[in-house]
Amino acid sequence: MEVANGRAVKMWTQGVPVESDAREQLRNTASMPFVFKHLAVMPDVHVGKGSTIGSVIPTLGAIIPAAVGVDIGCGMMAVRTTLTADDLPDSLSGVRGAIERAVPHGRTPGRRDPGAWSRPPEAVDQAWKALQPRFQRILDKYPALARTNNHMHLGTLGTGNHFIEVCLDENESVWFMLHSGSRGVGNAIGNLFIELAQADMRQHIANLPDRNLAYFEEGSKHFDDYVEAVGWAQDFARLNRQTMMDAVIEAVRTAIGKPFEIDEHAVNCHHNYVQKERHFGADVFVTRKGAVSAQKGQLGIIPGSMGAKSFIVRGLGNEESFCSCSHGAGRAMSRTEAKRRFTVADQIKATAHVECRKDAGVVDEIPMAYKDIDAVMAAQRSLVEVVHTLRQVVCVKG
Repeated sequence: MEVANGRAVKMWTQGVPVESDAREQLRNTASMPFVFKHLAVMPDVHVGKGSTIGSVIPTLGAIIPAAVGVDIGCGMMAVRTTLTADDLPDSLSGVRGAIERAVPHGRTPGRRDPGAWSRPPEAVDQAWKALQPRFQRILDKYPALARTNNHMHLGTLGTGNHFIEVCLDENESVWFMLHSGSRGVGNAIGNLFIELAQADMRQHIANLPDRNLAYFEEGSKHFDDYVEAVGWAQDFARLNRQTMMDAVIEAVRTAIGKPFEIDEHAVNCHHNYVQKERHFGADVFVTRKGAVSAQKGQLGIIPGSMGAKSFIVRGLGNEESFCSCSHGAGRAMSRTEAKRRFTVADQIKATAHVECRKDAGVVDEIPMAYKDIDAVMAAQRSLVEVVHTLRQVVCVKG
């Protein structure tokens, strides 16, 4: 897709529908003067805030905070165990219940947040000690961030499309997989700097194709502060996933009463983040907004929807995509539209093979609200190769 007065947009979307609003957002982003070479668009692309989810945005000397988003460092973690399907109990409700008790999840508006710790366990306190000194340096400049859910959200799942799953691969090996990010503190950091970028550009905001494309230029007042804060939030997100995974492993050990180990297959990858990388001979900031790094030989995770299969993949190092791949199936419709179209009965039928919630609160996550994961994978055959195919047998949602 070519863009007038902007960079080219290279799309890996053959066989996958792309909504017209998403195409318009891609044109807007590609028109920004600091975009390097071209935008790379993944097959799970869909409308986001300012920029599409499922896009890779390389920039020289500038970063767009809203392109990184507010779930900074959101991503996936998966580990393969020495368990097989035969080691699991016939009823998986006990396994699901053990995981739900071990990891805070969800939220009840107007009440104490059950998705936060009331008293964090020792493992969470120790993990927080590794993060706290750098967070204090950020607080020294932005003290309002002290009033966020930070320590109390470390090691917790969240809501929406965040999940914890028990899966089986093509050899009937048991995997644990989860999806989460930087929680309340990452959301606050993201929103703070999006607002600062818009305020810094208030004289020029009307000239932008979308106010959510407001950016920080390298060397400007808030650029270095943002790089520091976003880097910290990404580290929080990675540690959040590791802390949760440790809790899941112990919970399942207790629930099934069988010894097992974690083998060498372990992946922990972001899919909403920004970092400096070298591409086409230049050092550039690469924002992956719903995309995964797929350097040659690098393992990544591409989850399907609730009730659909997921994939452990190995990157092929395709430079034209800035060594990236999709971060999932991608939504085919909004949450509101999914709730309008589908019922709890539809959800029960679509997830018949999975031990999971089957109520009105998760109808917006029904598999039919997402793109066809097989079509998404076919469209990116030049970006990754499939190493393992996973199918869910337990899914915990917030």
